[in-house]
Amino acid sequence: MPINTPHPQVDGPKAATRGNPSFVWREGQERRLAMLNAAVSLTDRRVLVDGCGIGTYVRGIRRFTNHVMGLDIEVERVIEGRQRGVGNLLAAVCERLPFPDHSFDVVFSHEVLEHVQDDRKACQEMARVLRPGGHAAIYVPNRLYLFETHGIYWRGRYYFGNKPFVNWLPDPWRNRLAPHVRVYTAAGLRGLFDGTPMRVVLHTQVYPGFDNVVARLGTAGKALRGAIQALESSPLSAFGLSHFLVMERT
Repeated sequence: MPINTPHPQVDGPKAATRGNPSFVWREGQERRLAMLNAAVSLTDRRVLVDGCGIGTYVRGIRRFTNHVMGLDIEVERVIEGRQRGVGNLLAAVCERLPFPDHSFDVVFSHEVLEHVQDDRKACQEMARVLRPGGHAAIYVPNRLYLFETHGIYWRGRYYFGNKPFVNWLPDPWRNRLAPHVRVYTAAGLRGLFDGTPMRVVLHTQVYPGFDNVVARLGTAGKALRGAIQALESSPLSAFGLSHFLVMERT
C-alpha cells in the first residue's frame, strides 16, 4: 500500500509483504471514501472493513453508520487502532472471516487483496458474509500503472519506494522483482469472483491523491493533481494507480 506518512513500522520485511495501512486521514483517503459512498450508500448499513489496519477507514465510515467494524491480520495494528479510540476492531484473516453468512450489507477492502495469502479465497469469503443485494467494494493495485509502489527486491535486498516500469515487465521478470505483492489486470481482478453469486456493478481505475506532492508544492501541486485525476474521465483511466471494483451479491 502506498505510504502516507513516516511511522515506526513503515519499513522492513513485514511492511514489504503486508503493506502499511493509512496512518493519517488526508484528501486522498477522503476522495476514496467519497467514491465508495457514491457507488454504495453507506448510510445505516452494516459494514465490514476487511483489512482495516489501525482503523482509519473504520473511523471515516462512522460518519455514515454506527454499524461498522474492522478486521486485520496484524494484532499490533488492531491494538494500535483501539489505543487511538477506534472500537469494533478484531484480529483475523481475510480467508476465514469469523462471521455467519449474510452478516453485512457492505464489505470494503482497501489495498488488501494484493497482500493476502489466497486472494480468491478472500473474495469467496466476502461473498459469503454479504447479504443478497449487498456489495463488496475493492481497491487494489493496477498492473498498468507506471510505478510499482511497494518497492522491489534486488539481489536479496529490499528497496522501498516507487519503482518505474516494473509492472510493465513480463510476469516472470516482474514477479522476481516484486514477489511480495500482487498487481491486477481488470480481467484478473474480476476473475477472482468466478463461481461466486456476485456480479459487477462498477469497475474503474483511479489515480493517486498526490497528498505529498500537494504538501510540497502547494498550488502547483493541486494543479498537477487536478490535471492527472482528470485522466480518469478519459481512455487513459486504464493506467490509474488502483482498480475500484464494486460487486453485488445476487
